[in-house]
This record gives sequence, structure tokens and C-alpha cells, in this order.
Amino acid sequence: MAARAPSKTRIFQLRRCDEAARVARAGAFMTSQESELPSSQAPASAGERPPLHTIGYGARSIGEFVATLKANRIDYLIDVRTAPYSKFKPEFSKELLQHHIERAGIRYIFMGDILGGQPKDPACHTDGKVDYDKVRAQPFFQAGIDRLKTAFEQQRRAALMCSEGRPEQCHRSKLIGEALAAAGIPVCHIDEGGQLLTQTQVIDRLTQGQMDLFGPSSFTSRKRYAPLDSEEE
Repeated sequence: MAARAPSKTRIFQLRRCDEAARVARAGAFMTSQESELPSSQAPASAGERPPLHTIGYGARSIGEFVATLKANRIDYLIDVRTAPYSKFKPEFSKELLQHHIERAGIRYIFMGDILGGQPKDPACHTDGKVDYDKVRAQPFFQAGIDRLKTAFEQQRRAALMCSEGRPEQCHRSKLIGEALAAAGIPVCHIDEGGQLLTQTQVIDRLTQGQMDLFGPSSFTSRKRYAPLDSEEE
């Protein structure tokens, strides 16, 4: 059966996220050391690099999930769940998920040990909740962000994956997305309805458009976690 051509709406959304990639990268380019690299080592121009995507499976079936990845031309799925298993949707547990994903020609990569939303280190928690500012200061998390930067520089079409369908309720926006934005890396979130949203649009959803008058917002997990809850924000 022939693959369905992308709709005009899908093409517009992809262009919007690609435009966000160009704008975000242009703002960071002149302050980076890339301009100091010899021309033979310089990375490709910013306009050629796709943003990093994120997605949560949420209410999707495994078939719908794979179809959404294919529609957005994703080649690498990066699992950022601390515990990559689901008691409610076992088909999204690590081994079965990897099987389905790789059958579709997408490479599965697990990074929940360094980019997960439930780090084991008690220094990352405040009053029982995960404190994302504290997580961002940890060397293991910074190492994970460095790997994502490399994927972006290498023009990989990658999507970070978690269980929560709504990006504004997940650590992939409140923690990872904010860290990437601070580093000048554009992020394109695939929401629960398949819409493509920039990091700014997702944070506006979360904060209802209310800017923090006293500086950048600080985020935490929505709930207090028992050790390694299986369903993660």
C-alpha cells in the first residue's frame, strides 16, 4: 500500500518547527564557538538542521504511535522514561516497543538513566517532588543534554519519548525542553492530538501565558513519587 502524502496542514506544521529551528539557532550562533572552527570542521548551516522532537504515547495505540513518528519523519526514538515499562500499556514496555519501532525502520535508544524524570539521587528532590532546577545541575543530566546537542549537530531526526501525551505536563518540556532551549537547541513537541508546538508554545500552555515577573519559571514534577513509579511524567 502506497504511503499517504503529507497533508497541507502537516507540511505547514513541519515548516513552522523548522523555522523555529532557524530562529533559535541564529540567536545562539554568534556566541558559540562554532564560528571559530576551521571550515573543514564546521557543521552544516542552521537552516539545514531539523529541531529535536518530543512525543508521549498517552492514549495512542502502538500502531498510532508508530504512524505519528513516520508522519513526522523520525529516524531515532530516544526513550527518556526512568523506568521504561508500562503496566497499563505493556506494548510500550522497552522490549516490545523496541521490536515495533525497529520493524518500522526507526532506531530505539534508551536514555532514561540520565534524562529520566525520576532520578534516584535524593539531591534532585524538594519536598518529595522532583526539582527540575536541581536535576539540570547534575553532571549525569548535563551529559545527556550534550548527547542531544550532538544529535542536533549531526542533523538526526530524533524524538524524545515519554508516557504523558500532553507535552506541557511532562518532564520532556519542563526539564529537557527548557535545558535545550537555554542551549539554543530548538525543540518541536508533538502533542496528544498530533499538533506540532514549539517549546515556547508548550510553556505558554503550562503557565497559561502568564510570564514570571521575577525571572525564569522553575518547574517540578506534578506529584510526589514513590521510588520508580512505573508511569512517569
